[in-house]
Amino acid sequence: HRFPPGTRGRRSRVSPVLKAFALAVLYMLASKSVVGHVYYQSDLGPYPGGRFYAKPHQCVAIPPDLRLCHSVGYDKMVLPNLLDHETMAEVKHQASSWVPLLNKNCHMGTQVFLCSLFAPVCLDRPVYPCRWLCEAVRDSCEPVMQFFGFFWPEMLKCDQFPQDDVCIAMTAPNATEVSRPKGTTVCPPCDNEMKSEAIVEHLCASEFALKMTIKEVKKENGDKMIIPRKRKALKLGPIRKKNLKKLVLFLKNGADCPCHQLDNLSHYFLIMGRQVKTQYLLTAIYKWDKKNKEFKKFMKKMKSPDCPTFPSVFK
Repeated sequence: HRFPPGTRGRRSRVSPVLKAFALAVLYMLASKSVVGHVYYQSDLGPYPGGRFYAKPHQCVAIPPDLRLCHSVGYDKMVLPNLLDHETMAEVKHQASSWVPLLNKNCHMGTQVFLCSLFAPVCLDRPVYPCRWLCEAVRDSCEPVMQFFGFFWPEMLKCDQFPQDDVCIAMTAPNATEVSRPKGTTVCPPCDNEMKSEAIVEHLCASEFALKMTIKEVKKENGDKMIIPRKRKALKLGPIRKKNLKKLVLFLKNGADCPCHQLDNLSHYFLIMGRQVKTQYLLTAIYKWDKKNKEFKKFMKKMKSPDCPTFPSVFK
């Protein structure tokens, strides 16, 4: 994905007061019930960066199933968005790839940053996230992404965002603390909430899913290597049936972080993952617990999950 041509105009310096005022206007607009095409907000005055929408835009309601941004703090967004997604279906499909990361709480500004692009607040001109916010989210979240075999995508390269123009922010530039409680060192793929919707999100974001028992867990080159005993494919993805018996999984960078699910190997697990080069990486692990209400809900949803059909934004 590329940003729309014509929206990255010449930058000029603006005062912190104007930036603060512009943000206040954003949140005032967000609370209004605005329908139809984006209107002109004259209170902002001449826009310093010279950016205008490249295509006709509309202000539409953020639907409940746009889970990445439905709780962001405003209820209407511009479509097409700032990533040039033209339909709500495409926005939902592309945004769904980021929901598992949002659930990891790697930075307090993750949702604000992502939604400023996927579901931008309704204004007459595009307002991009501040470069420092992008850098803070990237620096906190990319290490978590690497556990899943991902790196910060080119489409979100931080140097394309404004440094001096009016831009989306949430706190002072030096407030880059991770919202994850201090001392939490659980391997991110193992740090999962037993909620049916969250499990479905992981299923949709993963390339394969297995019901399996585990024979052994070893450390290898900074990873945890997981050797299955019994396995049943729920979603094969890139795994060939003939290779299923020889399958070995890796918890990337997981040699020295705890994964409490692996403390007891006496029961079945639901394991999801993706292929990166020649390795099959574990991206989520749950105890296979039919007595758990949320897991039972997931098992019903698993028969016909409403998963995205568009390619992942990470590819």
